[in-house]
Amino acid sequence: MPVLPRFVEAGRSRPVDLVVPGSSIDEVVAPYAAATGPGTVALESGEDRLVARYDGDAVWLEVTTRGRTTEHRSRRHARPDGPVDAVGLALTGTHVTALTRHGGAWVARARVDLQHRIDTRDEAWLTRLTSDAPVAGRFGQLGLRDIRVASNADGTPYRLEGRVVLTATSAGPGFFDTAHTSVWALDPATLDLEHLSDLFFRRPDAPGAYGDHATHLVRDGDGWLVATSTWGDFDRRRPGASVGVNLAEATADLLTGRHLLDTRALSLPTEGLRSVGVWDPHLVRTDDGWLVGFVSAPAFFTFHPALASGPSLDTLTLRSAATDRIATEGTTLLRIGGDWRVLASDGPDSRRRQRRRYPIFDLDLRETGTVAAPYPTNIPWPTLLPEGDSWLLVAFDGTRHGGPIPGYGTHGDVVFLRPEARTTV
Repeated sequence: MPVLPRFVEAGRSRPVDLVVPGSSIDEVVAPYAAATGPGTVALESGEDRLVARYDGDAVWLEVTTRGRTTEHRSRRHARPDGPVDAVGLALTGTHVTALTRHGGAWVARARVDLQHRIDTRDEAWLTRLTSDAPVAGRFGQLGLRDIRVASNADGTPYRLEGRVVLTATSAGPGFFDTAHTSVWALDPATLDLEHLSDLFFRRPDAPGAYGDHATHLVRDGDGWLVATSTWGDFDRRRPGASVGVNLAEATADLLTGRHLLDTRALSLPTEGLRSVGVWDPHLVRTDDGWLVGFVSAPAFFTFHPALASGPSLDTLTLRSAATDRIATEGTTLLRIGGDWRVLASDGPDSRRRQRRRYPIFDLDLRETGTVAAPYPTNIPWPTLLPEGDSWLLVAFDGTRHGGPIPGYGTHGDVVFLRPEARTTV
């Protein structure tokens, strides 16, 4: 196998937008909306009202449903340290969050889960959503993770006027259900990122609009395949909690605006494995049929790479699984020197000799090498992009944004790595 170069960090990016620039509240098709202004701001749907209230000293939430108003104020975090530039209100999944901005950084001041008061995923409720705030529209992101190259069905990168199209998980002010899938364009020369669109999903087994993520976008002929992981409502505490992979097919222009896509279950085979969930799909069509990389979890959270193959996406069988791994994800198929390889990311909770590295496997998931690159925090995916005779590695890290209230899940920075001078390409 040709030797990949040794990589060094070449730059970072952290696009943060509470409201997608140029978007409007009329564009909201899933419970990912936000409003900002110099003072109190609100989102309303019918008689339901969500308010981030600011009195010049403290910030708190007011939630009105069925004629009842409740107040939600943080004892520790309601008061900013000084004057604020803006007040923000974000609806992400079932959570609503009040935030303030100072010096360009958003900090959460209060948050509440609405799942027992409002069905925020109900499409009729979403069509009635309004705001009189100075700025209101689709929720943007506090950070990006799960970055993956959008590809043609043969695995080659999909490009838009010379730029490479990426999908990412746009982080919200919390973890699983506050995030959603976004689409970006990357200029490999300048490392500039442009937000193109947002993708949301209907499910075959439940009503409503979901922000499922850890997604792969595939151009197949004149249409798109979109494989996504059903993290949008995951709650480990829920009896029988699981994660699956759904597949959408679309002919619309998914590289602009926002889209709510119908899906069907993509049945990923786990015969012979103990598996409570699968995620991180990556699809490639070869001369011999489809290859689908994914992650399988014997338990939450122990997980390892797996690989399926078949003549169609409806007739997949399990080809291999790296069951010696316990904290490895980001399964990615990549052609290196004419051969298909499987890349993954060994997280910091892996076994001692497998921690914080990017293993390279053959299609039987036998390790054949590693990508020699700095390993940021969290579990960054090994998103390798061929660029002429060279490579660009696009990763992410665990850097948070938004203060202590959101907790884990607001990561991360986008980390770019290029070949070190005088190493093999």
